[in-house]
Amino acid sequence: MRGRWLLVASVLAAIVVTVATAAALILVDPGQPKAEAIKTGGLAGGAIVALYALWLNDRRRRTEEARHELEGAKVALESEKAADERFARAVELLGNEADQVRVGAMHVLAGLAHTTPRYKQTVLSVLCAYLRRPFEHASLEEQPDDPDQAFFGEQRAVEPAQDHEMTVRMTAQRLITDLLPWGEDPDDTPYQLDLTGAKLVHFRLEGRRFGRLVARRAQFYGITRFAEAVLTKPALFSGAAFHGRVDFRDGRFDGGISFQDAAFAREVDVGGARVGTFLHVPPRPPAELVGTLEVSAGTAFRNDPAGWRLTGDGQPPARLQDHVQQD
Repeated sequence: MRGRWLLVASVLAAIVVTVATAAALILVDPGQPKAEAIKTGGLAGGAIVALYALWLNDRRRRTEEARHELEGAKVALESEKAADERFARAVELLGNEADQVRVGAMHVLAGLAHTTPRYKQTVLSVLCAYLRRPFEHASLEEQPDDPDQAFFGEQRAVEPAQDHEMTVRMTAQRLITDLLPWGEDPDDTPYQLDLTGAKLVHFRLEGRRFGRLVARRAQFYGITRFAEAVLTKPALFSGAAFHGRVDFRDGRFDGGISFQDAAFAREVDVGGARVGTFLHVPPRPPAELVGTLEVSAGTAFRNDPAGWRLTGDGQPPARLQDHVQQD
């Protein structure tokens, strides 16, 4: 209705402007041809109609844009709703008895984390929670150094259910690794991993960038790889047990690292690794310590790093060094 009134008003205004312009031209210059005056008046009136047409076109354009935005918001809302339903369903399937169903659910969660970034931390937390579940496998203590040979060869009798669960857990570990940014990935989100008390086999986070790692009382079997990993927040391995080799080469632990009460059964390579903020190591270093750990300036020492080979600007305070000499 409003558009009709504006159209009528525009036509009337055009007529008025046409008549007024023509009359003014005739009064100002009576000698000029009346046809020219009327023509000029018509052009002025036509300009009014043209302005109305431009306004109407702009109004239609804005209406169309608003409609597209509304449709886009509706699609986005429906997409988020579908994502929420997929997430809930996948989490529910993690409790399924069939190992292949659990593996499929984990892949659905990982796919959701890739397509919907707001889910990435949540999916990482869910996968970590799965790995924190109680788990037993008869061959854990017999893992070879070569990950490709894990679970093959002569082993104790292993129940099929244990092997199936191992497959699911290895999938969870691999997906955690795949979800964390590395290389040229621009994602700088400080993702957090909570693996408290988890049993991890050939766990690999080399080259990954993230925030906090909590692995208190975790059990690491086989080769554990943190080479070139970058952590911006604390890495807490308090009470953890490393049953196989550990590779920390060229890792950056800018948020600090704690090995309080940690146990190392095999070689620990810290060559080129750097730690900042704080350092807490066991009273006795690993029997097979390889490389030198670089300590950044200002790093706080929670206890004496006696026996650990350190370099860099950060050094334990004199009172700790004196304590070592007295002992």
